Amino acid sequence: MKSLFLTFFSLITLAGIGQSKTDISEVKEAMQKQEIAWNKADVEGFMAYYWKSDSLKFIGSKGITYGWQKTLDNYKKNYPNADAMGVLTFENNTIEQLSPNKIFVIGKWSLKRKERDVGGHYTLLWKKLNGKWVIVVDHTS
Repeated sequence: MKSLFLTFFSLITLAGIGQSKTDISEVKEAMQKQEIAWNKADVEGFMAYYWKSDSLKFIGSKGITYGWQKTLDNYKKNYPNADAMGVLTFENNTIEQLSPNKIFVIGKWSLKRKERDVGGHYTLLWKKLNGKWVIVVDHTS
């Protein structure tokens, strides 16, 4: 009986670890696709990985913005063309799976631009909704 229990427990543990790595890999891949979209000056493609909801929260230097459309509008206003957008690079410091459908990411971002390079830090809460990982909270400084 002990042997059966240990085997069952080991399989459950290994299944959980495999799922976590897969989920984290999916979020990393999504962030790579965001970089690619941004670097093609494709703001809509970049925003494809945000929760398309009025409940999306984006916290930046000007406070909290609620909603996907308002966040998109702010990106377009603040980054009106490819020169302003520059080349985006993400550097994730930590990625932690909080639950089967939530992942927390802390990292650094940088934009290499013709005029002036800029950068800062971010914390992202990703949530798996309808089988897709999306950012539901973004705090970028």
